Amino acid sequence: MSELKKQFEAALADSKKLPERPSNDVLLQLYALYKQATEGDVEGKRPGFTDMVGRAKYDAWAAVKGTAGDDAMQRYIDLVESLKD
Repeated sequence: MSELKKQFEAALADSKKLPERPSNDVLLQLYALYKQATEGDVEGKRPGFTDMVGRAKYDAWAAVKGTAGDDAMQRYIDLVESLKD
């Protein structure tokens, strides 16, 4: 396993043990970077307006479309580190 992948796995574990719950915007960023790092670009149709949570997640993920997996992993790691302080 690469060093980046190890750091990413550690950041995933750390994200569940943060001292306080991040804002919804930050949670959406974490979700989007995680999905981009693990699955690549968002696919499929955008959820309808009645599914506000699904739509927000889709939009957040779509905002990082085109980001390389390794870059998304590093951004996820950096964001979790900034939340631990």
